[in-house]
Amino acid sequence: MTIARRLFSALPTPKNLGYSFDPLGRVGLAVILFWAMVAIFGPLIAPYPPGKIVDWDYFGPISQAYWMGTDYLGRDIFSRILMGSRYTVGIALAAVTIACSVGIVLGMIAAVAEGWFDMILSRLLDAFNGIPSLLFGLVVVAAVGSSIPVLILTLSAIYMPGSYRFARALAVNTNTMDFVTVARARGEKTTYLIVREIFPNILGPVLADLGLRFVFIVLVLSGLSFLGLGVQPPYADWGALVRENIEGLSAGAPAVVFPSIAIASLTISVNMLIDNLPRKIRDRSDS
Repeated sequence: MTIARRLFSALPTPKNLGYSFDPLGRVGLAVILFWAMVAIFGPLIAPYPPGKIVDWDYFGPISQAYWMGTDYLGRDIFSRILMGSRYTVGIALAAVTIACSVGIVLGMIAAVAEGWFDMILSRLLDAFNGIPSLLFGLVVVAAVGSSIPVLILTLSAIYMPGSYRFARALAVNTNTMDFVTVARARGEKTTYLIVREIFPNILGPVLADLGLRFVFIVLVLSGLSFLGLGVQPPYADWGALVRENIEGLSAGAPAVVFPSIAIASLTISVNMLIDNLPRKIRDRSDS
């Protein structure tokens, strides 16, 4: 059995989480689930094709036909937000999954292995982490070209070193605990120490860090799209929708306001959920 499969099996299940969310946590979870459903099913229920010009009056007002108005070309904003959710949520989720999975596994391995492996890997990733995230994204996307795989890998590379440093710091502290020392004295292998002793005891902070990095990735992706280097036309994520219509803010505010609200609602809801992680996860990590 691989390390990845063992880590997955060590994750808490709904049975032992207890779902101890307070009202703010429930609201955050509800909004996140709403946008997840929109990302999956939204394009199927969009009233108009997202790239079709449906109104010859550009920056059209909110009406019964166009619930959120139209953009600078006369395309339905509501339909484009539904389609854009698939790119914003999907790219951010894929990038944060890759970044945190690789960073957490490498961080725990480095903390347990110590020695030259830990030193070399930490120094390399520290040097990489010193590059400004948006600048690195701009350089890579401008050089290689903007596509969904490039965006996912670029965003993953930007945030993997930070995830590594965070997981390593937690794992180093846990690695000095008595129960880990006892397990090592019993002759347990590195895989056992990581999966059974270290990972369950850093799970709470790691989940909080994953949520924060998801928010950061959404914002960086929106920033790249705002600069014209994100998802390319005729498709668009929420950041691209803001960029496309920003010049018409005075004439067609809904075309800018609604995508901005979508970005804000998703990022704020993730933060609300992070602050209200199930109590049993926090207790398990702090014990």
